Amino acid sequence: MAIQNTRDYDVALHFFHEGSATEAYDFFGSHFCEQNGNKGVVFRVWAPKAASVSVVGDFNHWDRIADPMKRTEHDGSVWEIFIPGLKQYDIYKYSIETPQGQIKLKADPYGVHMETRPNTATKVFELDGYKWKDETWLKKRARKNIYDSAVNIYEMHLSSWMEKDNEDALFNYMELAKKLIPYVKKMGYTHIEIMPVAEYPFDGSWGYQQIGYYAPTSRFGTPHDFMEFVDFCHQNDIGLILDWVPAHFPKDAAGLYEFDGGYCYEYAEPLKREHLNWGTRIFDWGKPEVQSFLISNANYWFEKYHVDGLRVDAVASMLYLDYDRKDGQWQRNSKGGNENLEAIAFLQKLNTALFGKHENILMIAEESTAWPMVTKPADMGGLGFNFKWNMGWMNDMIAYMSMNPEYRPYHHNMLTFSFYYAFSENFILPISHDEVVYGKCSMLDKMSGPRDKRFASLRTFLAYMTAHPGKKLTFMGQEIAQFKEWNYKTGLDWDVLQFEEHKKHQHFVEELNKFYLENKCLWEADSDWSGFKWISSDDNENSVIVFRRFDRDGREIVVVCNFQPKAHEQYSFGVPYYADYEEIFTTENPKFGGGGLSNKTVTARTEPMHGEPYSMTIKIAPMSAMFFRAKNIRTPEEDAKKQQSEKTAADSAKKEKSKKATVNTGALKQEKSIPEGKKQEASGKKAAPAAATQNKTKIK
Repeated sequence: MAIQNTRDYDVALHFFHEGSATEAYDFFGSHFCEQNGNKGVVFRVWAPKAASVSVVGDFNHWDRIADPMKRTEHDGSVWEIFIPGLKQYDIYKYSIETPQGQIKLKADPYGVHMETRPNTATKVFELDGYKWKDETWLKKRARKNIYDSAVNIYEMHLSSWMEKDNEDALFNYMELAKKLIPYVKKMGYTHIEIMPVAEYPFDGSWGYQQIGYYAPTSRFGTPHDFMEFVDFCHQNDIGLILDWVPAHFPKDAAGLYEFDGGYCYEYAEPLKREHLNWGTRIFDWGKPEVQSFLISNANYWFEKYHVDGLRVDAVASMLYLDYDRKDGQWQRNSKGGNENLEAIAFLQKLNTALFGKHENILMIAEESTAWPMVTKPADMGGLGFNFKWNMGWMNDMIAYMSMNPEYRPYHHNMLTFSFYYAFSENFILPISHDEVVYGKCSMLDKMSGPRDKRFASLRTFLAYMTAHPGKKLTFMGQEIAQFKEWNYKTGLDWDVLQFEEHKKHQHFVEELNKFYLENKCLWEADSDWSGFKWISSDDNENSVIVFRRFDRDGREIVVVCNFQPKAHEQYSFGVPYYADYEEIFTTENPKFGGGGLSNKTVTARTEPMHGEPYSMTIKIAPMSAMFFRAKNIRTPEEDAKKQQSEKTAADSAKKEKSKKATVNTGALKQEKSIPEGKKQEASGKKAAPAAATQNKTKIK
């Protein structure tokens, strides 16, 4: 949308320079419009230190003299020009003369479409016009309490999920959607999370080094094609989360790096300016115009593309001035601490703005430290996110599962510690791309022990993760127990599904996901202690834990996890009810590749244990997890009364049967003692003489 009237123009500039613009993309960039009866495109760019700026492209033979921009009369830092006759897909860049007289060719920071790598020019594109069909989804999302909802995320990399057959090419957005979304839905996921989609030239950055913050990558199609992709997700009841990168940007010549010849988007301060080990520049979050750029960019994906959430990358690197720096490479803030005060204020401002405009979106922090109140509102002193990746849980559990089981009893706290802080934030439990990338082993190979035993370990780990408080995220390939590490250059190793153990594992994940969705106990009370209670957390010798999960109505599931390759013929633990406990899910099911052990239904005993009034005894297979639900809850007295009643009834029936048997026996004895003739007399018949009978026979 092109802004043309003076009032809107002034307002847009005011909010931009104030740092509170949420729709700066409607002002900056390139927009089709009409001036003085001529149709064309208006261009606006922020370049405060530039000596001169021109728009160059094929349409003017890349001649910077042809279409020079003018500083606006409202603000000298913004440059503007109207060029008539331009059409959809015309390519352009800004030719910027620096204060030192150098000429830089830059892509449009607010450009909505770009050339496909390795080219880096921006394309003129009319963003409006796509006809959305996801109204039902958006209304449902607005009504949903996301904290008490099932969230099971399938993280993926668009380029390497699946390769085209016999082609050195990528699927386009909708080709991918038609394969991906039915699969994700069938497998029982609620959302997909896409690694960064904003345009990036270097494939090896996986999208984390962007030059086109407002342009969905053209590798797979146009902006409208990406809208259709999101729309297709929503029409199939799948939410879409984007990986978003406000922490840093690359030093690509066409990108934001020293955009106008000065430190425009990055910090000017040398000790804040660069991520030394990443080789990237750091946004100056204290600069109002940078705040407007980033806040508008985040809002852009919600407004224009209807996405459901943003996973905010590398938040820890934003929060700490000494992040990944040695002494002498950083300086303390004005209060003497190591916190980046500008970054904190920016994140609070960002989240406040977004939640003020959108209901029930997901703002997820990838924050790897113990920074407090990440998911508390900004007005309470928090950062204002509504979810945070639980990196502590992830690191502990990967180390624990990689450990020889002999050592696990000495590291039992790695298994249990995360439960004690599970409600300090609103957590998502992640097994992300970073854990299975080349050089780090696949999740299957992270499991300790012989390869044929690792499937049981992986099933146990995933069942434990499903039962643990917090929403869930797993990276693509975990559902097929891929042996290979993730490589962005190739598709997943789908061929492993020809092998029975991998096919069974995929079926296990599908059934586990559906079990999760069908049982509110596993997700409805994820955010407070009402959803969880320990039964046994201290059996480190056997590496067994037992706990309860609840929904908001008090219904519950009992979970038992064994992390040793050792079976238990009899394992007892406390339970809260005198009831029959039905095993409703087990990793030992043969259709999952398990050994087949099943407890079916176990009745509680009246022996107290683990602080509970009753207990039950089950069989536990090596490396396994089981879920139980109580049914027929009653008191022992009721059971005793019922048993006594049944016994009395049985005794009465036995006596009656015995009595009848005695009567029948007496009658039989009496009958045997009566002569044959007397019997017939007694029955009212006369006995015929034997001789007469014989004579009659002869006559016949």
